[in-house]
Amino acid sequence: MGDVLAGIHATWEFDTDSVLIRFERGIRTPKLFQSLRERRVPHAALSSVTLTPGKRGTVVLHAVPRPGADPLLEAAAGQLKDGCDPYRLVLPAEREMLAEYYADELRAVLGPDAAQPADRFMVAAPEAPMSFKAYDGRAGFDGDRISFRWSWAGASSAKWKAGDQTFPVGELCGVEWRSPEAFDGYLRLVPRTAVTDSVMAGPVDAPGETYGGVGGAQGLRAAVRPTQADQDPAAVVFGLGYGPVHESLPFAAAVLESVRRRQATPATAPAALVGAGRRDPADIAERIRHLGELHQAGLVTDDEYGAKKAQLLSEL
Repeated sequence: MGDVLAGIHATWEFDTDSVLIRFERGIRTPKLFQSLRERRVPHAALSSVTLTPGKRGTVVLHAVPRPGADPLLEAAAGQLKDGCDPYRLVLPAEREMLAEYYADELRAVLGPDAAQPADRFMVAAPEAPMSFKAYDGRAGFDGDRISFRWSWAGASSAKWKAGDQTFPVGELCGVEWRSPEAFDGYLRLVPRTAVTDSVMAGPVDAPGETYGGVGGAQGLRAAVRPTQADQDPAAVVFGLGYGPVHESLPFAAAVLESVRRRQATPATAPAALVGAGRRDPADIAERIRHLGELHQAGLVTDDEYGAKKAQLLSEL
């Protein structure tokens, strides 16, 4: 093909094996599109193509991806509104015949597995590093580790007692994203169900809950997770103006893609344990400082402060 079809918020460039979607920048363009900038979608990643009437004299060309082909849509889990669907190209109604032509061209190149879920991600995820501000802290991702740094104003006492968290991608098995447009939006990391007993377990927030602890996922031990995201040290919660879709969803997609990629790469078990009992001295010092602030604020008792500090020092 090699042609270009310009819509209201995006332009589709048709190549021999893929569609390059370039999103426009402007005050009326959804912020998610501006954040994504552009995406290359292989034909093999598509399951179907439709053309339907839109609103206010428009038509909508919709390329539907195969389940499991795009980490962004996998992370969204059906929560994106139509106006933020990056696979919908809205065009003026007078371009309907042209849009139908390209829809037919795309249908003709769909692969034999188009009706089947994809066995891997085929569309690239947004690139790290990235970060966003949640209601109860700041989330950061450098490509290898996710960090949660709690806010004095928004974080629960359970999270402050657990301390700032760092989660290596290799210790996660997934991501849960609940849209900030919902009442109780959040981003929650899903650690592996079991880790080595040699690593310190975190404080018990409620009966049966051993989740959390200094060091994030490294502090788990066959944990039962808190049901409330505001009590879970592996989650950050959203709010009005905190964790907006165009910031938190690309973040979730990037983490999910990295997790899946690590799962697909065989790892040597002994290498995964090298250094597991030792921590960066600078990281230990930073967490002791936070612990002291919690102690001064009355959020932890003298006994809790002394015990936790001793545990941290033992990791040096």
